Amino acid sequence: MAKQKSIYVCTECGGQMLKWQGQCTHCQSWNTLVETVAEKQVTRFSPISKIDRVENLSDVEVQDESRYSTGISELDRVLGGGLVRGGVVLLGGDPGIGKSTLLLQALAHLSTEHQVLYISGEESAQQVALRARRLALNVQAVSLFAEIQLERIQTVLSGNKLDIAVVDSIQTIYSETLQSAPGSVAQVRECAAQLTRMAKASGIALILIGHVTKEGALAGPRVLEHMVDTVLYFEGDMHSSFRLVRAFKNRFGAVNELGVFAMSEKGLREVRNPSALFLSHHDGQVAGSCIMVTQEGTRPLLVEIQALVDDARSSHPKRLSVGLEQNRLAMLLAVLHRHAGIPCFDQDVFVNAVGGVKITEPGADLAVLLAIVSSLKNKPLAKRMVVIGEIGLAGEVRPVQRGQERLKEAAKLGFTRAIIPLANKTKQPVSGIEVLAVARIGEAVAQMYE
Repeated sequence: MAKQKSIYVCTECGGQMLKWQGQCTHCQSWNTLVETVAEKQVTRFSPISKIDRVENLSDVEVQDESRYSTGISELDRVLGGGLVRGGVVLLGGDPGIGKSTLLLQALAHLSTEHQVLYISGEESAQQVALRARRLALNVQAVSLFAEIQLERIQTVLSGNKLDIAVVDSIQTIYSETLQSAPGSVAQVRECAAQLTRMAKASGIALILIGHVTKEGALAGPRVLEHMVDTVLYFEGDMHSSFRLVRAFKNRFGAVNELGVFAMSEKGLREVRNPSALFLSHHDGQVAGSCIMVTQEGTRPLLVEIQALVDDARSSHPKRLSVGLEQNRLAMLLAVLHRHAGIPCFDQDVFVNAVGGVKITEPGADLAVLLAIVSSLKNKPLAKRMVVIGEIGLAGEVRPVQRGQERLKEAAKLGFTRAIIPLANKTKQPVSGIEVLAVARIGEAVAQMYE
């Protein structure tokens, strides 16, 4: 019997090489090559018999996408209004964070008006039924199919008139046309491509659950994220009851949208006022605390930034940030010294975003600096004050997007003062909040106290 030929496949890009080496020559990633059995050549597409007619873009008829509401407003927000007919959604997250629970709750609501199917590749039918019973869900109209073979799944999808289908998870599905094991790069790529193509052709709204690596990225080839229409990440601390669903790609809505949930005995429930999660409730004003308004997609969120500045005990002061970019903290400290005359070169500086939220926008710069100054001088900021602004290397306070919406959200939650960039000041004031517009970092430091 002839020995099967093995090749090495990159887990990042899917590139193939005949021998192992440390770096992939296709995507330049290190230590990503894994050994697998070479696949036989399989003809998957019929030859083209005619040339399709080329259309003018302006002549294409455009129709609004029909959406299916999941019954969970926070999930609908992240999806851009609901599931789109023929759209493919990829939901990733850590094991046990609540991906299957959230989608089972959504299917229970969708089944009242639509034909839905839950394809379980990880759990048996009894395990899924036990979860539904524990969550007290009405799943009488939810169809269940426990299978991991792609060809059988395609037969069921094509043989039933379905509106929504969930595959849990894509890493467990395998195709008989490939010899590699389920979860390999070739299997994930082929199964996802076949299911996506079928969803587009039949108009089924398809949701794929994906595993993540220890670094937090979706497992499998990177092309998996390019195939689908929407990519959602389930985030949250396993020791906390709160969960965040964030959109990183959405062809039918805004990206960086955020949905907030709380895990309970009856499953995931929506958090109507997520700003309350990210604000600490102190008995009085404390030094080193500053409230900012960040923008997550179309939603403004109030987040508390906490800073602790202490004398360094070594020749190399510590710079640590949680929920904020580490390198940006070092840059902001240099700007604070150069343009505000406040040195921290002999101080340990620790910065934290309360509630486990991750802030990636530069609009948090001014709040971080004022929290650091407050901790350094051991003097609290003015009461009921919010801070918004990006800091430039020249010490200027740069404008942020959607400044008016952020101020309205702060005023709605009872804040009465705000330090904002001068360029964000408008002629029409926001009712109930006093605006202090600043152009330089020194002006902001002067305005931070009552």
